[in-house]
Amino acid sequence: MSDHQLRTRTPGPPAPHPRAPGPRATAALRAAAPALVVYAAVRALGLLVFWGAAQSSGKDPLARLSGRWDSVWYQRIAEDGYGYTATLPDGALHSDLAFFPLLPALERGISEVTPLTLGGAGLLVAWTAGLLAAWGIFAVGAHLHGRRTGVVLAALWGVYPTAFVQSMAYTETLFTALAAWALYAVLKGRWLVAGALCVLAGLTRPSAAALIAALAITAAVTLVREYRADSRLGPVLRRNARMIAGVALAPLGWLAYVVFVAVREGSPFAYFEVQAQWGNSIDGGRALAAFIAGLPLPAALGLSTALGLLGWLVVLCVRQRQPLPVLVYGIAIVVISLIGAGYFGSRPRLMMPAFPLLLPPAAALVRLRSRARTTAVLAVLACASAAFGAWTLLGAGPP
Repeated sequence: MSDHQLRTRTPGPPAPHPRAPGPRATAALRAAAPALVVYAAVRALGLLVFWGAAQSSGKDPLARLSGRWDSVWYQRIAEDGYGYTATLPDGALHSDLAFFPLLPALERGISEVTPLTLGGAGLLVAWTAGLLAAWGIFAVGAHLHGRRTGVVLAALWGVYPTAFVQSMAYTETLFTALAAWALYAVLKGRWLVAGALCVLAGLTRPSAAALIAALAITAAVTLVREYRADSRLGPVLRRNARMIAGVALAPLGWLAYVVFVAVREGSPFAYFEVQAQWGNSIDGGRALAAFIAGLPLPAALGLSTALGLLGWLVVLCVRQRQPLPVLVYGIAIVVISLIGAGYFGSRPRLMMPAFPLLLPPAAALVRLRSRARTTAVLAVLACASAAFGAWTLLGAGPP
């Protein structure tokens, strides 16, 4: 019920005393328990397969999860603050200012109050955030299509091809948790909560721009629709004051970090210059097209087919009539992941937070009407995801 309806309804008997937050949270957790159990099971399978493969090959599994690639950069920031720049053999510069501060801040805080190392703290954040993300994803799916769809949606996110990153000291689970709960807050009309979660997301990853856009576009469409119906701007703005405040709050985390980098480097565009040094500039997809064109024909056809399937998923999301904030967020994550000039191998990982793309296949699995068939499909996907994760983590290249 909107604020306007609350103000204009006929007074009635006093409303019953609301339940305390504790019982509400307990009930919500109980409802989400199947999703959390399934998600934890598929991620545990991935870890067990990887752990066994690492041990058999004589490699340290913990080091592979918390001591390589981006994890090292986050831990260096947590330990020493910003200021490190690596010079590559070709003379290119990679500054740690490309990495957002929330995860390093959490790693440092946890390591100072627990016996955990920075790497261990990073894994604790990632694994805890993974459960919170699965809970938020379940909440969105259950709100839109029922609890069973929510459970399957969380499970599908846990068996995503690059879901092994969810077990690493990376930011994907933290960002996805914040994004999922922000979208759920919008769906429930809690705009200030959504804006606050956006602030934290904006301190986690640059892809928070997709979440900010989802809130802003949804609010703009809402205001235009109500203004056309009312034709009085003042009442429309008053009715939607919380929504406007939430949208105004949403970009502050991302903007604060961009300003921090600008002040530190003495250039208003320093953040974008740092990202360009890493090869993360926006080129509209030219790098992706060039990458495909340079592949052998079978590989190029396979990748083009995968991109075609990705496009079909987007079409299915539109045909499913997903709510505007959910739809905009999912599509924006995909677009941001594909139009950059960075390392192509990381693109599937960058798209992992786009969980709304999994809503159509989740709904399709629920329509099987046979729990055994649904379970069998998820089991096959979990095994494939675990095998691919172990193979990737034991390889030389970054995910």
